[in-house]
Amino acid sequence: MSATPTPGTPTPAAPSPAAGRPRHVLAVLVLIPAVVALALWAFAWPAARTAPRDLPIAVAGAPAAVVGLERQLERKEGAFEVHRYDDEAAARAAIEDRDVYGAIVATERGPRLLTASAASPVVAQMLKQTATAQAPKGAPVQVEDVVAAPPGDPRGAVLGTSVLPMALAGVAAGAVVTLLGLRGVRAACALVGAAALVGVVAAALTHSWLGALTGDWWTEAGVLALSTLAVSAAVAGLAAVLGRAGIALGALTVVLIGNPFSGIASAPELLPEPAGAIGQWLPPGAGGTLLRSVSFFDGAAASRPAWTLAVWAGAGLVLILVGGAVRVRRAG
Repeated sequence: MSATPTPGTPTPAAPSPAAGRPRHVLAVLVLIPAVVALALWAFAWPAARTAPRDLPIAVAGAPAAVVGLERQLERKEGAFEVHRYDDEAAARAAIEDRDVYGAIVATERGPRLLTASAASPVVAQMLKQTATAQAPKGAPVQVEDVVAAPPGDPRGAVLGTSVLPMALAGVAAGAVVTLLGLRGVRAACALVGAAALVGVVAAALTHSWLGALTGDWWTEAGVLALSTLAVSAAVAGLAAVLGRAGIALGALTVVLIGNPFSGIASAPELLPEPAGAIGQWLPPGAGGTLLRSVSFFDGAAASRPAWTLAVWAGAGLVLILVGGAVRVRRAG
């Protein structure tokens, strides 16, 4: 026989659903430090190990003089990937085609350095130091910036810092579409429309206002839109097949790996291996490289990063459509 509560006696509160779940506390204690460790590793490790690794540069001039330059560069084992050209015109063309970052030309008046600060101001400065150190004592080094960074962004700061905001915009778009319950074609259309608007806004800020980009305005807007879509579609696509855990997985991949491994602030070849290579296969690195190509180099070397972004965007949209179709079938 159950006891009847005495009037005025407080009824014991029902236990909280979360009470007695030490696993949740343990998960927080383990997960948060793990994420912090991952972030510190991803951001601090490349920054602490910045150095040239198979950095493609050119030497040009008479064979006898070029041999000496090659030997001096090869003494720094693994630092440079040296390409030889017959004359200055060929070396200049290689820079403009983004085959090399710069060139040391042997002339009768001493070495002449060709750089491309638009490709990487950090590398351009590094090549100046290298050419000066290798020049005969007291011999001045003539420097010409073949493809100069724009006056509005001479140090490449705007382009370098734009990678993270664009990645965050993509993550936010993918997460919002998922949390609002958009599925299938509606989700895909929403992401494409949002990416297009982001591209226009970003081009207006970086090109029209800040003067950090100097290429065709609509082409730059298209690259910025594709970069955003590659991230947002990937995040929403993962969420469509994995649930909300897909948002976290996409965000961690793009923000904590893709952003610091992009090499946009310096150059992929200055990052420790294999960080630079990995970064170019992720949307932030591919997007930044493609934006440099269309803005400063008339689209040279744009095919690979363009295809990389297209694959990310296409795969994400396919996952969204497939996930939406599966949900409809289950509901029916």
